[in-house]
Amino acid sequence: MSALASTDPACRAEEGCITCGDEAHPVRVLSADEATGLAVCAGEDGLLGEVEVGLVDPVAAGDVLLVHAGVALTRLDPRESMVA
Repeated sequence: MSALASTDPACRAEEGCITCGDEAHPVRVLSADEATGLAVCAGEDGLLGEVEVGLVDPVAAGDVLLVHAGVALTRLDPRESMVA
């Protein structure tokens, strides 16, 4: 563990990160814009949001992504996802 992680009250291993929740969530891509590297996505709760997709480009409508702090980390198999 780095010195910063052990002294920063926002990120404690036993409690998770209070800034970002230290969680990733699946979302379904509704539309993507290659020029900006952003996609409009819907989460399990139906809420819409923009996601930065540069790490998993290219993406298309219907793709399911695992997102943390507004950044897509990986692509998920849509058949195994619970995202409608």
